[in-house]
Amino acid sequence: MATFRDLLSAAKSSITEVSTETAAEHIAAGYTVLDVREPDEHAEGALPGAIHIPRGHLEAQIENRISDKTTPVVVYCAGGVRSAFAAKTMQELGYETVESMDGGFGRWKDEGRDWKKPASLTGEQMNRYKRHLLLPEVGVEGQKALLDAKVLMLGAGGLGSPAALYLAAAGVGTIGIVDMDEVDASNLQRQILHNIDRIGDRKVDSAKKTLTMLNPDVNVVTYDTRLSAENIMDILPGYDVVVDGADNFPSRYLLNDASVKLGIPVVHGSIFRFEGMVSVFHPKQGPTYRDMVPEPPPAELAPSCAEAGVLGVLPGIIGSIQALETIKVILGLGEPLIGRILSVDTTEMEFRVFNLKPDPANEVTWANRDRIIVRELEGLCAPGLAH
Repeated sequence: MATFRDLLSAAKSSITEVSTETAAEHIAAGYTVLDVREPDEHAEGALPGAIHIPRGHLEAQIENRISDKTTPVVVYCAGGVRSAFAAKTMQELGYETVESMDGGFGRWKDEGRDWKKPASLTGEQMNRYKRHLLLPEVGVEGQKALLDAKVLMLGAGGLGSPAALYLAAAGVGTIGIVDMDEVDASNLQRQILHNIDRIGDRKVDSAKKTLTMLNPDVNVVTYDTRLSAENIMDILPGYDVVVDGADNFPSRYLLNDASVKLGIPVVHGSIFRFEGMVSVFHPKQGPTYRDMVPEPPPAELAPSCAEAGVLGVLPGIIGSIQALETIKVILGLGEPLIGRILSVDTTEMEFRVFNLKPDPANEVTWANRDRIIVRELEGLCAPGLAH
């Protein structure tokens, strides 16, 4: 009958075992790092960027966490024993390039190599966000980034309602809400943050009640005011992303100019009758609102939802996409709609994507940020820059 030493010897003879020095070189070259220690060991310190799967869960989880079996992987544990067995298992599962780091985390740390304490969540948070934690693109690090993020909602209406609900549910730690209206019965067809018992209440107060009941992790900061040139530069600083749910051109241009000056990305959404659109205006990475709409159309050509109507479910679709794009920006996930416009026609259920390029005539840019004057829109679009 084989002993433990026999099994370990057999495992090591069938895998590639590398020194900490070679492991460091391969990690620098882009190898994925896998930590197979127990949760309490991992919490005390780990290699930066390591995927954590305890050895006992490896077979059940590895293919979800590292789906491409051509991905080169360096596996480590405390001393090199569990990582050897893990590497053998991964080879048997079809992973092409797997190395076990001899000496493990103990030797790595003793040699003074780079390590850090991983982000941590409470037990309650681990349970609340467990579906996020199963996603390797999110995990504990990503969830902690969401909890540390600050998102400002411009409006607690049709677009702000679904966006705020999903961002709060996702665990965005601070959600600011700017709105100066009160809840009206005609809002309830689409503004799902509110309910019939809140008619007559201030929208920001109603929104705060709903969001904190959904997720007590979220700090809801309310601004019961109209966004203006006098207050926008006091409100925006400190926020990571702005979700634009405004329903008028003056607010959109005001937000654009302030966000460009501050370098804050804006996740824009707009709706009309049965159609909507979403884009991400990131001043440091792509075009902004003035590149898409250099000048506002005449008022008679830009009716509001109050004048033209809107299908109640449409802002639910557009606002949910805004929430998704916001999370992508926070996590650096995938390809946000930077330089692209997503158009939705619900009558035909047709989604189209159009490219958006910077307008050479637009002077309200990140490069010109020191010259931007944030001011109210009067008549036609003011240049927005000090000359």
